[in-house]
Amino acid sequence: QVQLVESGGGLVQTGGSLRLSCAASGGTFDNYAMGWFRQAPGKERDFVAAISRIGSRTNYADSVKGRFTISRDNDKNTVYLQMNNLKPEDTAAYYCAADRVITLWGTSASENDYDYWGQGAQVTVSS
Repeated sequence: QVQLVESGGGLVQTGGSLRLSCAASGGTFDNYAMGWFRQAPGKERDFVAAISRIGSRTNYADSVKGRFTISRDNDKNTVYLQMNNLKPEDTAAYYCAADRVITLWGTSASENDYDYWGQGAQVTVSS
């Protein structure tokens, strides 16, 4: 059983930056591809970014390309989401998730592929 705990959320003005962290415990971290998803009030949960087991491959939603960067530190069992040039439409609860995959390069944008989820971190961008 893998436990995921997000941190780093908060309130920021338009154009500002935040870095989310997700610390994993209870499993072998580099057995998992990792992803970030977000859910705004009244909307479905959407894919944001994903990273392969050793960080060799990343994948982003079109809405965040060029602004967000996903990375991981397997020695610290942590995945990060650096968010720059934030916009009000980025306001949401952000969730990290772990996907048990065999290949070193696999990533997924489908929440159905993920096995474990964190509790979420709120990000609010004021205009």
